[in-house]
Amino acid sequence: MRTKKARTMLAGAILTWMISSYPPARGGDEKTFKGEIADSQCALNVHSLSQSHKEMIEMKPEVKTSADCARYCVKERGGIVVLQTPDKVYKLDAQILAEQWAGLKVKVLGTLDPKTEVITVRNIESISSSPSKTSPPK
Repeated sequence: MRTKKARTMLAGAILTWMISSYPPARGGDEKTFKGEIADSQCALNVHSLSQSHKEMIEMKPEVKTSADCARYCVKERGGIVVLQTPDKVYKLDAQILAEQWAGLKVKVLGTLDPKTEVITVRNIESISSSPSKTSPPK
């Protein structure tokens, strides 16, 4: 009887140690990333020479703004929504949320997976807005 109780206590202690050694799924190493919500096609020079929307805006009459371009390239060109910073392009897990911010300079609060370069997004807010504004433009 004692050995069964001792094994149960040992198993419980090991399980507790294992659970506590894993980083939390949310909020662990959260950082703020600043950049523009863009599309992978332009940001990674798939059809751009300048990592910008300039060429597409000049080429397509229906594409008038950076937001139009990002949405067009995601819908029509097979791109994904990304965060383009001055020195890096990050994939975002929250594609539908991020697309609402297309073409805007934003702060993304999230956790970066260094292996995949994907940010698990917790919040997006405009850099130019007041700190309390966290909803996307209409």
